[in-house]
Amino acid sequence: MSALNRRNFPGRTHPTKIIQFGEGNFLRAFTGWQIDLLNEHTDLDAGIVVVRPRNSQTTRSLNSQDGLYTTLIRGVNEQGEVVSEPRLIRAVNAEIHPWRQYEAFMALAKEEGIRFVFSNTTEAGIYYDANDRLEERPPASFPARLTQLLFARWQHFSGASDKGWVMLPCELIDDNGEALKALVLRYAHEWALPSAFVQWLEQHNTFCSTLVDRIVTGYPQEAAEIQQQLGYQDEYLVAGEFYYLLAIQGPAWLEQALCLDKLPLNIRLVEDIKPYKEQKVAILNGAHTAMMPVAYLAGLDTVGEAMADADIAAFVNSTLREEIIPTLSQHPDALNSFADAVLSRFRNPFIHHQLQAIALNSMTKFRTRLLPQILKHCQLHGEPPARLTFTFAALLAYYRGKRGQESFALQDDEAWLTTFATLWQQVDSGKMAPQQLVEAVLSVSDHWGEDLNGVSGLTATLTEHVQRIVGDGMRQALIRLN
Repeated sequence: MSALNRRNFPGRTHPTKIIQFGEGNFLRAFTGWQIDLLNEHTDLDAGIVVVRPRNSQTTRSLNSQDGLYTTLIRGVNEQGEVVSEPRLIRAVNAEIHPWRQYEAFMALAKEEGIRFVFSNTTEAGIYYDANDRLEERPPASFPARLTQLLFARWQHFSGASDKGWVMLPCELIDDNGEALKALVLRYAHEWALPSAFVQWLEQHNTFCSTLVDRIVTGYPQEAAEIQQQLGYQDEYLVAGEFYYLLAIQGPAWLEQALCLDKLPLNIRLVEDIKPYKEQKVAILNGAHTAMMPVAYLAGLDTVGEAMADADIAAFVNSTLREEIIPTLSQHPDALNSFADAVLSRFRNPFIHHQLQAIALNSMTKFRTRLLPQILKHCQLHGEPPARLTFTFAALLAYYRGKRGQESFALQDDEAWLTTFATLWQQVDSGKMAPQQLVEAVLSVSDHWGEDLNGVSGLTATLTEHVQRIVGDGMRQALIRLN
C-alpha cells in the first residue's frame, strides 16, 4: 500500500487561518472534519496548524503524513440508513511541538491570516499555574501559552484592531470561553503586561463558550482491513459516530466568518449554551464516566460490550433515569428522550469505544460530570445516591490499577497517580483501612472544591462500596447493589 502524504495523494491546500491546540482523536474527527467540509463546499479556505498541548515524549506527528489523515464516520443517518463514510482530511497543514519547536510556535503570532483558535486540552487543560512566566519556552499551562502568543501578536501588529482572534475552546467545563478568557487576563495582569494589551484583548478578541458532542472512538480495531480498502496506510485513521453537534455561544457575525450560512452543518450559534451543556455533560458524558470503572473492572473493554451486558446496561440506565435526570433543570420528557438517543448511540454496532480511552483524566471528569449530581441528590434527599456513589467507589478501585490478577496502565495527572499508588499500597499491605483511603481522597478540597468528607453519609457509603468491590469483585458487588 502507498504511504499517505501529499506527494502520493496531491490535492487542495489552504492558507493557515486556524490554530488547533490538541492533536487527539476528538478534534481530528470533529473540528478538522467540519473545517474540511467547509473548505470543500464554501469559500472558508482555512488551513489548520495543530499545536501539541503537552510536552509528550512521543515522536509521532501528523507531519509524517503531511497533515493528511482519514476520518471514518459510521452509524445511522437521519433517514435511518446505515452509513460508513471515509473522508481524507486535507485541512491540516502542519503539527508543531512547542517544547521542541518553540520558534515555530511563536511564529504563529505573526501569521497575518490566522483568525481562529480551537482547543481540546481535556477538562484538566484550562488551569492556572503560578509558576508560569512570560519568558518560558513555553509556559506549562495552555492558557499561559495562549497569553504568550496573543501578546506577541499584539506587539508584532502594533495592536491592530483587525488582528485579534476568535477563541473556541472545546473543553467540557462550565463557561469554557469565559474561563479561558479569565485566565488569559490573569496572566496578563500577573506578568505586568501593558494596559494597552489588556484593552486590545478585551476589545478585539472574542472568547466563545462552546459545547461539543460526538462519540469518537479513535483508531479502529479493523484498521488493516479498512486501509486495504482505502489503498493507503494511515497511522492517524480515526473513527467516529454519524451524530455531531457544535453549539457556540457567540456573536451573530460568526455565521458569516465561518461560512456557516453556506453549508448546513449541525453548528448552532446560540444565546445561552447552559441548557445544551447541562444535558450533554450530565447524560452523555456522565453515562460514559459512570459506566467506565464498573464495566472495565467487570472484565469488559468497550462501550458496546458494556451495553450488551445485561447487568451493566441496567446499571447505566437506572443511574441515568433515577439519579442523574432528576437533578437536572430541563423538562423530564426532553431529558429522557435525550437519554434514549444516547443509549442508542452507545449501541451503534460500528462504535468500538475503548473504556480505557474514556478513562483519561477520570478524576477531573468525575468532578465535572457526576459530582454535581451527587451533591444535588444529597440536597434533595438528605442521603447519597446509591448508584453514583457505587461508580465513585468503582473509580477509586480502578485507580488501584488491577483487574483481577492483571495490572493495567493509568492515565491522569501525576499528582493523582502518585497519591493512589501510595494509598493502595498501604491498603493492600494492611497498613491502612479502606476508609482511610476514602477519607484521604475526599479531603482533597483543591480538586473537589470542598472537603467531601463533610457531605453527610458519603464517606461511609463509599467505604462500604469500595470494600465490596475489592473484596467480592465487581460482578458480585453489582449484584448486591441491584
